[in-house]
Amino acid sequence: MSHISYSELKDWAFCPFYHKLTRIDKIDGFKGNAYTAFGTAVHSVCEKKLLKEEFDDEQYFIDTFADCISDLPSDVEVDSGLVDQMVGQGKEIIPEIEDALEDYFEEFEVMAVEMPLMEAIDGDDKMFKGYIDAVVATPDGKVHIFDWKTCSWGWDSKKKSDKLVTYQLTLYKHFFCQKMNIDPKDVETHFALLKRTAKKNRVEFFRVTSGVKKTENALKLLRTALYNIKNSRYIKNRLSCTGGYGCKFYKTEHCP
Repeated sequence: MSHISYSELKDWAFCPFYHKLTRIDKIDGFKGNAYTAFGTAVHSVCEKKLLKEEFDDEQYFIDTFADCISDLPSDVEVDSGLVDQMVGQGKEIIPEIEDALEDYFEEFEVMAVEMPLMEAIDGDDKMFKGYIDAVVATPDGKVHIFDWKTCSWGWDSKKKSDKLVTYQLTLYKHFFCQKMNIDPKDVETHFALLKRTAKKNRVEFFRVTSGVKKTENALKLLRTALYNIKNSRYIKNRLSCTGGYGCKFYKTEHCP
């Protein structure tokens, strides 16, 4: 491998053996579902709104969501009732996107949308690959990186501070500053939640701190993962077999 992405790092942190099965052995892991299709469609609307494009946002969402559903592998089950609900939920989120941006940042200038990263990792021969959903600048001289996340009703305080969730922005900030030669003190990081089942405040921005110590810890995790991957150390994380969403390979021929 010539590079590593944050999604791959998350796979390794979930379970090194899961990483081996999906990333090295190329056995199908998660293939996507109606929720990821919804997320892709809403993200696309958000991008166009940030760029101030003239388009029928509601119809664009409906068409893009339908295309994303059609593109799912044939063996992925899709609940048509759930899809209908999601169409309605997306139509409720869309009108709140621009207002939420203006309420949160007030005055801002869009610097980039879907900004690519392919940056050298200090002390390693691999590159860090990623795409920053949005970068905006405010009159106070600050640059803001944020990532759109679709969810159900929102995130609780535990999820908002989960290091394996927030390290994504921490690493994006680090490599963005490296790419653009910007002082990290001038860059702030945020998540923007797009909430399907919320009755109000369907778009929620909140800041995530990404200071020096946190950046060091995130880079340490990244380098630890790379070291173990290079040395083919794929120890099973038994806590991930059934915890949380569980592992699709648990008690299968691939991981008995």
